[in-house]
Amino acid sequence: MTIKLNPETEERLVGSIQRYFTASMDESIGELKARLLLDFCVKELGPSIYNQAIVDAQSVLQEKVAELDVSCYEAEFTYWNKK
Repeated sequence: MTIKLNPETEERLVGSIQRYFTASMDESIGELKARLLLDFCVKELGPSIYNQAIVDAQSVLQEKVAELDVSCYEAEFTYWNKK
């Protein structure tokens, strides 16, 4: 699955990369270089981060499914016990 950022997110990330270089490396970086760095990060790092997010989401969902029998349990044959 190809990771595709929406244009607004991409613009914000490019700006963030530029600010990072200015603040942390005392060097300014142009929009083109920032965009190329972002593209590299998305292609190289993105799949690993995405895959880990899927593993984390599966783990949370499996925990929730395991709790279904407790949280959604309803006692049976209780009508006559109430009278």
